[in-house]
Amino acid sequence: MGRRTAWWRVTVAGAVLGAVAGLPGAPALAESPSPSASSPSSATAPSYVFAAGAPSVTGTVSTGDAELLEPGTTYRSSLPSEGKVYYRLDLDSTSSVYVAATAVPPTDAPVTATEGVRVTVQDADGRFCSAPDTATIGAGRSPRPLTAWGARTLPSKRSLCRGAGTYYVAVERVLRTESVPGDWDLELAPVREPRLRQTGSTGEAPESWDSATPSPPGGGAAPVRGGGGFGSASALEQGVWRDDVRPGQTLFYEVPVGWGQQVYATAEIGSAEAGSGGTSGKGLVPGAVNLALYNPVRGLVDDTSISYSGGQRSGALPAVPPVGYDNRYAVSGRVSGMRFAGAYYLVVHLAARVGEEFGDGPLGLTLRVRVKGEPEGGPGYAGESEPAGLFQAGLGSSSGDGAAAGDGGRGVSGSGHGSVGMKVAAFGGIGAGTLVLGVLGVWVVVGRRRAAGV
Repeated sequence: MGRRTAWWRVTVAGAVLGAVAGLPGAPALAESPSPSASSPSSATAPSYVFAAGAPSVTGTVSTGDAELLEPGTTYRSSLPSEGKVYYRLDLDSTSSVYVAATAVPPTDAPVTATEGVRVTVQDADGRFCSAPDTATIGAGRSPRPLTAWGARTLPSKRSLCRGAGTYYVAVERVLRTESVPGDWDLELAPVREPRLRQTGSTGEAPESWDSATPSPPGGGAAPVRGGGGFGSASALEQGVWRDDVRPGQTLFYEVPVGWGQQVYATAEIGSAEAGSGGTSGKGLVPGAVNLALYNPVRGLVDDTSISYSGGQRSGALPAVPPVGYDNRYAVSGRVSGMRFAGAYYLVVHLAARVGEEFGDGPLGLTLRVRVKGEPEGGPGYAGESEPAGLFQAGLGSSSGDGAAAGDGGRGVSGSGHGSVGMKVAAFGGIGAGTLVLGVLGVWVVVGRRRAAGV
């Protein structure tokens, strides 16, 4: 019985520790092997993972038949080769609403650098509520998820789009020249941002901010598996992280950033192995690696591209300002995008053409993430966002976006999907605890049966 008891103890401990260590974004245990050595790489993920259980909605060629999008719900749809498709919004006169559209070309589709997707939000008279936003394939000429966003923001200096009523989201393909006819898959994520409890906004963008880029974190890298979409992004904290990425693959990560904090990120791509199956192994792939930063409503803040010729390369995102409500009044997208606290997304794509030159094998990816500054009190929203808690960053904040607590969402490590600490704690406290209790129950039953002579 002694050996059997010891075996059960080892099994329980191994199961608990293995389960916790296997969480996306979980801190590494001592001497953890690399992802490729310990488990299937994130490279096995499909081109894009849509939100689980997302209802389907059909875009229409006429606004008269447009289907309703409810803020807080993520939808699946499709985008035709030609023409706009429309969706309807029913908005109040106090909230800001953002709609992000992620278009997903087929992985084998021929594409050009300039083609992409465009999103606008319009009022009932066809007037734009914000400038059209366009996302394009880029120099890598590799099919990848493209995300653009539209908005009706309040308060606004524009006289348009202030009132309650019906509005429309228009999504279209742009500059299609080489793509074969056919639909692209589409994910739509409408979000509502409530008004402020008090008018504390200056209505002006910050005149200056610290644009110096700090040195990236050093030290050993913890293993992580990137998610396949925004809804399955792997949570990261400040530090160094190691993953694998295959040609044509896009990986998603989320980093909690509080009010007043700045986020910095660097991506390093490893050297290709000799004889890995490419045609020559000596070519140059322009824009082979794309590293992008998106805000909590999936609006692009900024990105950078890295060319690749088989040797290790690195690239850093340009410095962005601290998160602040009044950043929204800036002209520059790099500043105006940093208008919310919450989960910011790091998205990495490796061009499919890398596989033609250097083989299909995964390349090592190292992410160095730094979050600078102490979290500050937020603006104080007069209600919850939809989805709830989207602009909340911090384990210490309470009541959604901090409206009831009055702290504006203080803290540094929460998000709409849950922070690293919360994911580990939840799994460890519920999943692992259930496992231990279940095994203990087995021991009790076995002990009683033995004592009864069964």
